Amino acid sequence: METLNSSMASDQRLSEVDIRGSMAYAKALEKSGILTKGDLEKMLSGLEKISEEWSRGAFVVNKSDEDIHTANERRLKVVTDLRLYMRNSCSVLSAHLLQFIKTLVERAAAAHVQSGKVRAADGPELDFASISLNSMDATSERDFVVEFLFFASLLMIHLSKMAEDLIIYSTKEFGFVTLSDAYSTGSSLMPQKKNPDSLELIRSKAGRVFGRCSGMMMILKGLPSTYNKDLQEDKEAVFDVIDTLSSVLPVATGVISTLQIHKENMEKALSPDMLATDLALYLVRKGLRLHTVSATRSEGQCYTPALQMPVTSPLFGTDVSQVWDYANSVEQYTTPGGTSKSSVMVQIEQLRELLKRQKDLF
Repeated sequence: METLNSSMASDQRLSEVDIRGSMAYAKALEKSGILTKGDLEKMLSGLEKISEEWSRGAFVVNKSDEDIHTANERRLKVVTDLRLYMRNSCSVLSAHLLQFIKTLVERAAAAHVQSGKVRAADGPELDFASISLNSMDATSERDFVVEFLFFASLLMIHLSKMAEDLIIYSTKEFGFVTLSDAYSTGSSLMPQKKNPDSLELIRSKAGRVFGRCSGMMMILKGLPSTYNKDLQEDKEAVFDVIDTLSSVLPVATGVISTLQIHKENMEKALSPDMLATDLALYLVRKGLRLHTVSATRSEGQCYTPALQMPVTSPLFGTDVSQVWDYANSVEQYTTPGGTSKSSVMVQIEQLRELLKRQKDLF
């Protein structure tokens, strides 16, 4: 029962924020007249010594210790500690994420350049925006945990999709990109082969984060109001996801920053049949209804070897040759979010502005 009941193994991460919370709580008690100024100074001095012992690894944890909190465990303290820890950790993760986004933007921009009770302690002292409006909700509410786990899951979805794209594009069949040796491994059987281990691990870690998110929601959905011991599981989920993101984001950044892009192989992969839609849109712009385009195509009298299909129509003019230009196919979409170089550069500038605003926040 002691082993099942104890959360000390994972709680040790909370030592710093637990001490900060205790200091803030003591100051609030002194302001309320419950503690004297002398008592406060003694408590703060003692807490500073405990903090120093933790930082040196000299603080002794006994097997009988149930958790990181003081002998008089306060349920508000439990959630305050977790909020403080997550806020600090999210700041670090935000820095990693911003660096990753910055790397993506720089690579994209470079590519286009080349181509073209006394609860005052919960407020000001600890920099929380406000206190909880309901005492029952204050101890049992874990929405902030689920929100963090959900957004972490959403982030991992995008990173996993990116990893899958790059894994496919790095295969011999495509050859669009090559991973740096620092983010891939060789094969003992085939020394020339590069295994995209970094990307495969990023992809696999997504499932781990999803599991933590769904697991936490399953815990919460069966709980009555107020604090329940089940909530002890929240910290393991948060710690594991923070550790996972702290490992994944720097690796993802490294992969992108060192990625070799083979433009010539991408150009070789272009196929005339990719332009069939462009031909249809050309006819639509000439006044032909879209659903009749295929019929017009089959009734043509001339033959285009590139497409291996008849494509003549009375609507064709001398400008039809532009349809067979791959660059023109991309550059014709100049609307916001389009594929043209100008549209992509606008998107890059928007991301740069976003990064600038986020940098000001941190």
